[in-house]
Amino acid sequence: MKVYIGAEHIISPLGDTAESNFEALLNDRTGVAKHVAIGPSGEDVCLSLFNDISAPGMFRQLLHQCLQGIANRISDKVLTGPRTQILLSTTKGDIEGNISNTISEELEVLQSAFKLANKPYAVSNACISGVLAINNGANMIRAGLYDHVIVIGVDVVSQFVLFGFSSLHAVSDSFCAPYDKDRKGINLGECAAGVLLSKDNDVFDNAPLKYLAGTSSNDANHISGPSRTGEGLHRSIERSLSRAGITIDQVDHISAHGTATLFNDEMESIAFERSNANNIPVHSLKGYFGHTLGAAGTIETAICLQSLRKGTMIKSKGYQEQGTTRALNILTEHRQKPINTILKTASGFGGCNATLLVQLP
Repeated sequence: MKVYIGAEHIISPLGDTAESNFEALLNDRTGVAKHVAIGPSGEDVCLSLFNDISAPGMFRQLLHQCLQGIANRISDKVLTGPRTQILLSTTKGDIEGNISNTISEELEVLQSAFKLANKPYAVSNACISGVLAINNGANMIRAGLYDHVIVIGVDVVSQFVLFGFSSLHAVSDSFCAPYDKDRKGINLGECAAGVLLSKDNDVFDNAPLKYLAGTSSNDANHISGPSRTGEGLHRSIERSLSRAGITIDQVDHISAHGTATLFNDEMESIAFERSNANNIPVHSLKGYFGHTLGAAGTIETAICLQSLRKGTMIKSKGYQEQGTTRALNILTEHRQKPINTILKTASGFGGCNATLLVQLP
């Protein structure tokens, strides 16, 4: 069964539509800024924030605004129909905005506010949550459970999140530099972003793209450290290609995870080499949005759709000199050229990995 993907919507510090965010990237803007003395020991930290850290009500506001933004881009009959499901991808949810509200309660509020026929589900599997949720949505459609699935990723930067990553010595006090030899760690970010998956191509206001296939894997290496061999990510890439019925040579561009941590970027370079993908133009978008955790897969997939629509690959911000043992074809300038197929990858704590493929119709 064909699955279509589109109606992409993004709300980030760079803009409140997918188009405005893509334009910001083309103009080399970043949402990341240095915030003084907000770390656990009073250190400076680079983050991509809307306003102040842990702004009350931000999580719910972003979730509702993103769903409304997608609803404005699709047929009226889809949102509240009985054959429509909504998946929320998030890592931490509203953990400090209102500690009494569980994710389940937030989803009940969402269902009531938008008069949804079905209670939404949450997908929370570390930093692959967004890509995993999109894959799950496509699987639901192909299994005949639903005709349409809206996937929305939302995460906000709270003190809990910031202090947790700081305890792992993973947070950088300077702008992140994925795959660069001087990379020091992540810049956390917050956003909401989503897409519609559907078996019907006529429910989108603008022509949709094709979702080809997606898979996930787990390398079971360590609670936070990725595999040293890239085994899990390599397997997911190979399986997604096989399910899509294409070869790696047919992939024009890779939107990678690229956290700017030492171990993640190295693991990805090994996995890409093992998959014969290290010559394909690749970028990380973390230098623009920061690491948005459970929303990373949705915001980066939405940018992939914009790239396909506009025939433009976005450069990898922050990269200057090779910092991985395997050489990659890192995009150092925006590149305008026909793009037919994009591979999106994600990796996260616990050894989880996920990939998906999107293509022009």
